Amino acid sequence: MSDTQILRTVLDRWKAAVDAHEPERVASCFTEDAIFQGLHPYTVGRAGVAAYYASQPLGLTAGYDIRETRRLADDLVLGYLDVRFGFTDRPALRVHLGVIVRRVEDDWLIAHYQVSKLD
Repeated sequence: MSDTQILRTVLDRWKAAVDAHEPERVASCFTEDAIFQGLHPYTVGRAGVAAYYASQPLGLTAGYDIRETRRLADDLVLGYLDVRFGFTDRPALRVHLGVIVRRVEDDWLIAHYQVSKLD
């Protein structure tokens, strides 16, 4: 599987869970010790990821475009993305997202997630 396909597999699961407003399902896309930096203070682990997405408004949607990929090791892929978070009551928020996905047994999970908002 190509690096882009690996990222799409993980990020499509993440997107589906975000769009469905299922915080625990979003968190299941991450490693147990994932470093997570959204637009609020960072957290480590799935519980923090779930809490972050539970606090998001109903109707939040995510869309993404992969801009760059790098294979860091056999079991690590870095991705740099443009992400659009849609809302029901305000304009979309556009951010940049850096992720590192790690192979864990037969699956790929997000081990590092960092959002940057550049105006």
